[in-house]
Amino acid sequence: MNLENLTRILAAAQGRVPFDLVVHNVRLLNVHTGEVLSTDVGVKDGYVSVVRPGLKEGMKRFNGRGLYLLPGFIDAHVHIESTLLTPAALAEAIVPHGTTTLMCDPMEIANVAGLAGVLEFLTLARGLPYRIFLQVPSRVPTAPGLETTGGTLGLPEVRELLSLPQALALGELDPAKVLSPSEEHLAKVLEARRSGKVACGHAAGLAGPELSAYAAAGLADDHECVTYDELLARLRLGLAVMVREGSSERNLETLITGVVKENIDTHNLMFCTDDKHPLDILREGHIDWCISRAIELGLSPLAAVRMATLNPARHFRLERALGAVAPGRWADFVLTPKLKPIEPVHVFVDGQHVAAEGELLSPPAPPAPPKAARHTVRLKRKLSREDFVLRAESDEVLVRVIELIPDQIVNRAGVAALSVYEGRAIPDLEEDVLPIACVERYGASGNVALAFVRGFGLRRGAIAGSVAHDHHNILVVGTTPEDMLTAVEALAGSQGGFVVVEEGKILALLPLPLWGLMSDQDLTTVNRELEKVREAARELGCPLATPFMALSFLSLPTVPELGLTDKGLVDVRAHRLIEVVLG
Repeated sequence: MNLENLTRILAAAQGRVPFDLVVHNVRLLNVHTGEVLSTDVGVKDGYVSVVRPGLKEGMKRFNGRGLYLLPGFIDAHVHIESTLLTPAALAEAIVPHGTTTLMCDPMEIANVAGLAGVLEFLTLARGLPYRIFLQVPSRVPTAPGLETTGGTLGLPEVRELLSLPQALALGELDPAKVLSPSEEHLAKVLEARRSGKVACGHAAGLAGPELSAYAAAGLADDHECVTYDELLARLRLGLAVMVREGSSERNLETLITGVVKENIDTHNLMFCTDDKHPLDILREGHIDWCISRAIELGLSPLAAVRMATLNPARHFRLERALGAVAPGRWADFVLTPKLKPIEPVHVFVDGQHVAAEGELLSPPAPPAPPKAARHTVRLKRKLSREDFVLRAESDEVLVRVIELIPDQIVNRAGVAALSVYEGRAIPDLEEDVLPIACVERYGASGNVALAFVRGFGLRRGAIAGSVAHDHHNILVVGTTPEDMLTAVEALAGSQGGFVVVEEGKILALLPLPLWGLMSDQDLTTVNRELEKVREAARELGCPLATPFMALSFLSLPTVPELGLTDKGLVDVRAHRLIEVVLG
């Protein structure tokens, strides 16, 4: 807002010039007082100028027909890359659901392409019917020395990004950088605080003195809570908690059930999706689904709506611009016929009617992706089936196993005994113990690391993806080395994506040619191809609802207990590489 805007907004509020828009006959849920008020809203220059009944002068008038009017919804933490869509394509998925603001951490692109990649990504975030704010990636690479990435962001790069007008926070920082500690990463936290911006957290698995030390470092929040006790421990230390509900990270029911049962104050609670595929947004919803599910679990509509509006605006120090329908705020709001459940039927951003009855009214013209976003998958050498074989000399070998936990990104460290035939450890399909490999894809080392995983349930074939947090090398799980090889070669040919292979044939492929993370296609196309790869995985025996999202988190060296990078198997708590074979 500049002086000219402010003058016009004040003039409209005093009746000296007409409003650009009057939305009349609405029931405003006032998130400041908790009242439901029958009123009108006057908009000037994209801002709310006045809220009061009986407004007459408006260049445009919109009849709210007695609908509830709520502030636009905010996703407090998301990686847009994990939606597989460009920001323009994502608009069709989220805006009709009432999401008008994303707090976005593009750390995935940063790990692939560094500072240049983040700046290129921001060029794709212009001219949208929703807002994108930047959480500056703090940990690129996530695990220095334990993985190969395509880019790095040091303190100078982070300082440059924090100076951008759309930057509101330092992105999530994991405990290993704080508790060790790393001077570089602590300097990034201090830089954010000096800039008057929030430093976001990622406190997976922390408790007791370690959690206290983490909070003392200046980290402000956590989106990794999977139990109510974890949520409560963080709130008691002054950390805000983002209640996460993504495709494979299903934390909302457990956390909100505890909050309701114990009648805990919700002012430091928010919603986030973190990582949610567009097919799941289509089927469930976005932040609107989080609000409705929380209400269904017993939270009051007011508290649930605040978690999606006022609370994140206050947390990120944007409460004078976002989070409420009040004078001086951006005119971002949602109209719904009822509060149980929330059902957005009209969405306004900057006072413009952008969505109605579940449809985006004027889809944005997508800008051409930068050329540098393409051709980022480069295998250093020609691979062979031997890269996906564990050799052993005895008749049996004892191996460590990454064990999936349904609907969570955390995993357990397990052990399995595998038979050995002709010097090769044999996957145990009956016990669901399969080889998993991480293939370096930046043309740097040619590393291929092999481990074992339980939870994918494949009876034949292989699945692979180039989305592998946070280094985004290629991950592949399979029943035979031949199919694992075919899957990796297919992704190299498509410049990234998700693929399903059986007996050397590609059953389904979703290409992700932008940084190996995102599609250049529209929402409908991506959803269709995503459904195909999921269905193909199910046909191979995989029971997981979101197999590729589950696969993508097995490479994380920051979420307990095990992670797989191109350099090997990582003991997350000890932050070191460990042997796959025991004994």
